[in-house]
Amino acid sequence: MHNQPDYYIQGVLAANRLMLSRTITLIESGLPAHQELAATIIERLLPHTGKAVRLGITGVPGAGKSTFIESFGTMLTDLGHRVAVLAIDPSSARSGGSVLGDKTRMQELSINDHAFIRPSPSGGTLGGVARKTRETMLACEAAGFDVIIIETVGVGQSETAVASMVDFFLVLMIAGAGDELQGIKKGILEVADTIVINKADGDNLMRAERARREYETALHILTPASANWTPRVLTCSALKKIGLSEIWETVADHHKALKTAGEFDAKRRKQAQDWMYFLLEEGLKSWFFSHPDIKDNLPRLRSAIHNQEISPTAAAGQLLSHLSR
Repeated sequence: MHNQPDYYIQGVLAANRLMLSRTITLIESGLPAHQELAATIIERLLPHTGKAVRLGITGVPGAGKSTFIESFGTMLTDLGHRVAVLAIDPSSARSGGSVLGDKTRMQELSINDHAFIRPSPSGGTLGGVARKTRETMLACEAAGFDVIIIETVGVGQSETAVASMVDFFLVLMIAGAGDELQGIKKGILEVADTIVINKADGDNLMRAERARREYETALHILTPASANWTPRVLTCSALKKIGLSEIWETVADHHKALKTAGEFDAKRRKQAQDWMYFLLEEGLKSWFFSHPDIKDNLPRLRSAIHNQEISPTAAAGQLLSHLSR
């Protein structure tokens, strides 16, 4: 592997896909030398980032997320956009989620010259995957991709991680049987800028429309995350490619509303601040657990807690006291 930052930087800025892939491989590497090189590259690419529309997409199981991203991404490339799809899947390490799996999920988009699909970096905690995905997003922006779709494949916390790095968060649903709101967590509704009910075609049209009204009612109960935007509920059929342009118009309306109010830039600045704290917490955690005194004492204290010989509070206190010596 090359060890000169310029080799990667020039390749990425020239929109060379192979060089972009190599840069991302570097970002995802766990080797300290690679991480150092990746940090230098990202730092130097930073002035060339930030111009893309950053979209987060999540969905309940069975909502047809892959088909949706494929149809939506293809429509965007037809409109002249360059689209990068990145996944955050903290479980891929456990399930052994393969690159092949991701590629076959979006066959049409993966061979599209104006699209770039990168599966979640396997291995690692949500924090590690989120960090690598954010840096990958910046590399893709520097390579001229102007729409970045970050897809969450995990559940729960990964939505919050994605919401903290995108401009617009879309939640994909389907009209299910019975109570529509059963399959969704309140926390996800709170970060949604738009809810889209997919598979609104054929016999499902009426049910999708009824679900749309139910979600609208549910959203009215919640305080919107932004004073300048009321989350919308839309329907679409990714399979039949119906309703996709309305979704893109909604993203544009949201962008315009937040830009005009000055909220867009404020939100990105806040995300940059949050990101620093996130990295500090991650760094402190890994520094703490690799500290020799902690490594020496942690196993003993863990078994003492297990045998109820010490309280968790006292054990944590003992471990933390090593740092003030």
